[in-house]
Amino acid sequence: MSEIRYDNQVVIITGAGNGLGKSHALEFAKRGAKVVVNDFGGARDGSGGSSAAAQAVVDEIKSGGGEALANGANVADRDQVAAMVQQTMDAYGRIDVLVNNAGILRDRSFGKMSGEEWDAVVAVHLTGSANCTLAVWNQMKAQNYGRIVMTTSTSGIYGNFGQANYGAAKAGVWGMMNTLHIEGAKNNIHVNCISPTAATRMTEDVIPSEALGHLDPKWVTPAVLFLGSKEAPSRNIVLAGAGGYTVAKLMEAEGVFFSEADRTPEMIAENWGAMTDMSDAREMMQGNDHVMKMVQKAMASGS
Repeated sequence: MSEIRYDNQVVIITGAGNGLGKSHALEFAKRGAKVVVNDFGGARDGSGGSSAAAQAVVDEIKSGGGEALANGANVADRDQVAAMVQQTMDAYGRIDVLVNNAGILRDRSFGKMSGEEWDAVVAVHLTGSANCTLAVWNQMKAQNYGRIVMTTSTSGIYGNFGQANYGAAKAGVWGMMNTLHIEGAKNNIHVNCISPTAATRMTEDVIPSEALGHLDPKWVTPAVLFLGSKEAPSRNIVLAGAGGYTVAKLMEAEGVFFSEADRTPEMIAENWGAMTDMSDAREMMQGNDHVMKMVQKAMASGS
């Protein structure tokens, strides 16, 4: 197939001063994109702030003949995000791709987690992704084109000890993807999630040291570039790391249907095996698909 290129396209990448975001930014630029390198410049827990990291990536892109600009907005701050988007429009006149990559960690077992540790993580990962997406949404609608990549995590898909805040935010991101896929379809806006496994400052003490050598962030970037391309599908969770690429889906079992007299907790307990049988499972493309499935079963039974 032909090479995937981004000539004359504009890409915003949040959290792009280090790790995954930096890898994405450099590769988008190599393939012709004008890149807005956003990074608040804080520590892993979100404290502090400096534009030096973003500017260093911009300098590297420019030294390779690419075009880029730095931005230090905190994605949790709507006014700063709006200013970032305005800066992009003033400089380049359009926005084709948004990669919501910015993130922080405040790991703690749930019983010991403070309200501030919860709020800070949700503010960056979930609300921050919403802030950036909303800020570019109407521009993408007006130009009838957009590609949005959310960054989720196996912590949100499957769970991880000590990451209730992070997991909840990352699950929220793919919940948002599901709805934005529906709302953006008529304007050619495709929305997907990337779930990366990579050695970064976010994961350096989470992933075993013997595995880190296999997990260069650059092996996640090909999936992000595909999801940001004209060829991208929509409404997918792509997992990438160490050279492996796969897709995760939420599937619904066919389940059981009870007559009115049998709609009791005891009958649910008795039929739990049948309810959890995934042999005829299918993917629901929107919430109403499930509603109609249940209504149709009820109508077919005459109850």
